[in-house]
Amino acid sequence: MDARRALRVGVRTLVALASVMALAVAGLAWSLQQQLDTAVTSRAAIPDAAPTPPGQAYNALLVGLDARTDAAGNPLPPELFNALHVGPDAGQLDTDTIILLHVPADPSQPAEAISIPRDSYVPIAGGRGMHKINSAYEAGLKSAEDTLTAQGITGPELDRRGREAGRATLVATVEQLTGVQIDHFAEINFVGFVQLTEALGGVPVCLNKPVHDSYSGVDLPAGPQTVNGATALAFVRQRHGLQDGDLDRIARQQAFAAGLADRLISTGTLTNPVRLAQLVGVVNRNVVLDDGWNVEQALAQFAGLQGNDLRFLTIPTGRPDLRTPYDGIAIQIDQAAVRTFVRSVIAGHEGRTPTSTGPSGSGPSSSGLSAEGAPTGPAGGSRRTPTTTPPQVITADGIPCVN
Repeated sequence: MDARRALRVGVRTLVALASVMALAVAGLAWSLQQQLDTAVTSRAAIPDAAPTPPGQAYNALLVGLDARTDAAGNPLPPELFNALHVGPDAGQLDTDTIILLHVPADPSQPAEAISIPRDSYVPIAGGRGMHKINSAYEAGLKSAEDTLTAQGITGPELDRRGREAGRATLVATVEQLTGVQIDHFAEINFVGFVQLTEALGGVPVCLNKPVHDSYSGVDLPAGPQTVNGATALAFVRQRHGLQDGDLDRIARQQAFAAGLADRLISTGTLTNPVRLAQLVGVVNRNVVLDDGWNVEQALAQFAGLQGNDLRFLTIPTGRPDLRTPYDGIAIQIDQAAVRTFVRSVIAGHEGRTPTSTGPSGSGPSSSGLSAEGAPTGPAGGSRRTPTTTPPQVITADGIPCVN
């Protein structure tokens, strides 16, 4: 074979390989889109939800749910939860993680993830009184199920419609607390969280000191390390043995989210077809999204972030040992302070004041005390003046060490 013929053969071979690769990529993209199109969606969480156009700011509520079913409501095997150290199924659907994510219109501004402690004592939407915010989902679900059962609705349809009502109640409660409109919603269960960390090959975290907790199952040394699977879940769920309880757990969750974002950004996961396919599979099985969230757009936007483009904050809180009439010990919340804080974070990026969506005059006064009977004070009898905790800022630019 002469040199010219060999060159022609080589060129044809490269063209053929390129065509095969293009078809493979196109096939993968089509497959991923089909999976996203069949993912479980919620129509009630954000009624009339529509994709957010490029260049427009939006707020999303991200929720981690204590659920023993997948996103479609199918029961998961009990042995799986025994391995995860999440305890027996108490028949409740508490929200262990509640994060308000603000994505600004200006791509040069950082996205802000604002954590709301699960034990925050707030008015629950629908006139349900003062309770811990992690009970909002369950309250909406149970109320709807009672009505639906009386109408003769049972089985999977009862579960589906009950959960939709629970999501809507939680969204309305957060809107009422923060004074901002929520445009999108995402919910993940325990199993989805574990599978997400596994799809990423683990998430880097750092501890100031070693921890061991029989409740959550966490047993980790001090210093930087990578957690995966059940260990990652135990890391973000530990509350017992931490000095500030739920507030320390918030710091853990934020540090984990920073490590997860760092892993996504630094390893190019969102541009790796194999890893991306694994992530989409996790979303398809274990994540519920509002009907209008454009996942492709969200992933593309996230793929362009740098580490310092994502910041983690916490709403201002009062004392962490507030004695309540029905909910045990909770975290005191000043609603006016929360609204001012959230407004300052969002308006700082957008140059505007967010529209308040909470009904005028609804709920208690800004002191956060219940009209049903004011809390009697801190556990243990000691009183101290309620204070507002300064917001701790964590970014995805590096791995922060936490307690």
